[in-house]
Amino acid sequence: MAQKKAKAQQEAGAFGIEPYKIRKGEEYMNEKQEAHFRVILQAWKANLMEEVDRTVHHMQDEAANFPDPNDRATQESEFSLELRTRDRERKLIKKIDSTLEKIDNHEYGFCDSCGVEIGIRRLEARPTASLCIDCKTLDEIREKQMG
Repeated sequence: MAQKKAKAQQEAGAFGIEPYKIRKGEEYMNEKQEAHFRVILQAWKANLMEEVDRTVHHMQDEAANFPDPNDRATQESEFSLELRTRDRERKLIKKIDSTLEKIDNHEYGFCDSCGVEIGIRRLEARPTASLCIDCKTLDEIREKQMG
């Protein structure tokens, strides 16, 4: 049952949005494609913003001054983990905003490094991708060599 649900979600695409169906002879990153990715990015951002709201409410509801130091430490640890997660999500929201700006400027879908098309399927998997697969691979190899 869980596999059927996962497969249905995968077929539906990100946030229940159908993956873009490329038509033969269609120009890359035309208005329809830009609109498609704008919807995905806006849905992703809205989802992240809901998580932020939930965290704030959760932390307000759960904030208690436990008399036991172990209970306080556990609560502090949980809050710290939540805040780190939200910080990562805040950075992702900034990246989504800059990606939406690229769409507005008709610069979306092209590699920041070499300028080639990133590709619809790669963008479906990672809508904020700014490098083609070759440049991203080279980038990761350089990162491994440096670190």
